[in-house]
Amino acid sequence: MSNDQADADKLLTPAEVAAMFRVNAKTVTRWARSGRLSAIKTMGGHRRYRLSEVRRAVEAIGTDA
Repeated sequence: MSNDQADADKLLTPAEVAAMFRVNAKTVTRWARSGRLSAIKTMGGHRRYRLSEVRRAVEAIGTDA
């Protein structure tokens, strides 16, 4: 696996995603529940988000503005 692909598959916490969107972490969790972002649940029940998907969502918001 290349370094770029490994970075794209990196999993982020809700707080890390929230910082990218400049919103509260609870907002990110609500987005996951409503289907706006897809989340992966850990064995402990915590949500994680793929960096590649989050980047696409950030770019999409940037083009909508």
